[in-house]
Amino acid sequence: MSSAAGTPSDCGGHRPWQSYHTAYTNAKAGMEGVDREKVQKVIYEMSKGSKYFENEQKKEAITKLKIEHLRAQCAKLTDNDISHFQKVAEKKILELEASRDLSKIWLHTDMDAFYAAVETLENPSLKGKPLAVGSMSMIATASYEARKFGVRAAMPGFIGCKLCPDLVFVRPNFGRYTHYSGLARKVFQRYDPNFFATSLDEAYLDITEVCSERGITGEEVASELRDAVHQETGLTCSAGVAPNRMIAKVCSDINKPNGQFILPNDRDAVTTFVSTLPIRKIGGIGKVTEQMLHQVLGISTCQEMLQKGAFLCALFSEGSTDFFLSVGLGLGGTETPEHRLRKSMSCERTFSATNDSHLLFEKLDNLAENLADDMQKECLKGRTLTLKLKTAAFEVRTRAATAQNYISSKEDILIYAKKLLKAEMPLSLRLMGLRMSHFSGEKDDSTSPTQKTLDRFFHSSDINSNTNGTNGASCIDVSGGHNDCNDATTKDECSIHDAEKDVSIDQQPSHEENSSVAEGASSVNYDNEAASSSWKVTQTEKFDELGDLTSSKACASSSKPGQHFWVDGYICSLCGFELPPCFEEERQEHSDFHLAEMLQQEEAVDSTARLSKERLAERPCSTSTPTPKKKLKSSKEGKHIPIDSFFLKCNKNS
Repeated sequence: MSSAAGTPSDCGGHRPWQSYHTAYTNAKAGMEGVDREKVQKVIYEMSKGSKYFENEQKKEAITKLKIEHLRAQCAKLTDNDISHFQKVAEKKILELEASRDLSKIWLHTDMDAFYAAVETLENPSLKGKPLAVGSMSMIATASYEARKFGVRAAMPGFIGCKLCPDLVFVRPNFGRYTHYSGLARKVFQRYDPNFFATSLDEAYLDITEVCSERGITGEEVASELRDAVHQETGLTCSAGVAPNRMIAKVCSDINKPNGQFILPNDRDAVTTFVSTLPIRKIGGIGKVTEQMLHQVLGISTCQEMLQKGAFLCALFSEGSTDFFLSVGLGLGGTETPEHRLRKSMSCERTFSATNDSHLLFEKLDNLAENLADDMQKECLKGRTLTLKLKTAAFEVRTRAATAQNYISSKEDILIYAKKLLKAEMPLSLRLMGLRMSHFSGEKDDSTSPTQKTLDRFFHSSDINSNTNGTNGASCIDVSGGHNDCNDATTKDECSIHDAEKDVSIDQQPSHEENSSVAEGASSVNYDNEAASSSWKVTQTEKFDELGDLTSSKACASSSKPGQHFWVDGYICSLCGFELPPCFEEERQEHSDFHLAEMLQQEEAVDSTARLSKERLAERPCSTSTPTPKKKLKSSKEGKHIPIDSFFLKCNKNS
């Protein structure tokens, strides 16, 4: 494979199938012996010219620019630089090694081809046949018989049929999968009451206490648990046992299906195990990260992470470097993650691309019902509803509405969901999803309004002005100058967050910042808790791509003031978003976003500063006899009188 394998030579045009590095990977269990080149050629031939193909080309263009940028940075390193970063890497490795904990025994369990196995259990005639759960548009799970042909999850069904002409399709039944998942989880609780599940078919268990109390080994616990799951559900699962969660997950994949692998709690055993382990086997390292590490630094195994530690420190952010070096040492989480309050709840469905509005609203109705059921099961109510759309051209859009009260019923959800969808029509979609966030503090919270009143707002402004000065006040435009609620509902009922103009009249800081972004664009995930601005560009991508890894420039906040320009010709200087020069329209929209953001923030700060000063000036007069209320003059232009002007007049009268 050439150094630029998997990346286009330009922003358009078809390339030879050998260089088309798309969604295929043989890292999935059951696909080790698949002819990768044959599958890659089929995917290329059947997708070229499609919207999917064009979207993949955009993503690969971004990846190529990242790789070229890293190579350029690497070429600039002098011997002194390398010597310096080598010392930095050695210090980090010593610190990480000192944190190694071999006292815990972790077990990771993974149900074997879960959806397909459930369908086979319910319909024994499917046993032994190549089975795909999904449709011609997308496959959710493939049986091990189908994986031998290169068929796998997240692959379009029509490509699966080309690879395996005898492929049998079964429509998903998530209610059935949830039932069997619940049966398996009852077994998990016997061994670790605090186990935590990462999906319907995967879970981590801390079996340290069980092994100690019963005087048995991790291998015995794994065998016992797998037998119990089979007796309870009729399904098989695989297990991995190791000193930490990261390695336990890798171990559970080694002897699939219906097997287990045990790694002793010994440092030498762990380091030997990871020394030849391909980096793609590690959770958190996806296709893009694998390409960057391999094509820039020649890293293919975990041990090579340590050997190239100096270059990792020089080229990547501190957080990414620590992760990579931890992988090289075979370190992972050992403490049971603290229980955190749920931040959001969502559901989404993929379907064949359609512009039939009746069908789209029908699917929206089903999503609202599923989301409402899930929320009511956990006694949750939320305020911010986000609609996710993926168009036929694979463009991803998110739109959000914030309700005045906490809601959880299907009817209330549909009120906002329908208005959000109507605002985007007409369009052709292939995926739709709903997410509820901004939950109430208590699960049994009543439906009392949570929108702040004006007196509460001004009270908080006074406090902020005393503690932080005028800049500490909340940056809220109360003059009615920016409002995008007209198409959704009244100002008092909700605020619509447009993806390109995320402006809310709600005084409470939003817990969700959304942006419309093509999937081909590189993505950055910002922690909602750390967000300090009501304006953020936030793109979402799977965790296994590690988001934006390179340089501190990519970590800059989109709210940071300053002149906007493109670093190295493709990296946004304000937020780290990356777009090649050939994406002219996208780059212009991105620049316009930052311009609008800057103007909005300046206006908000100026407005808040004036308001705070006027409130402070008004305080000495608060004990005097109030003057009779004056009737406000009507505006012939139909504009509202700014609220700061009202207080200015009161001040003069007093």
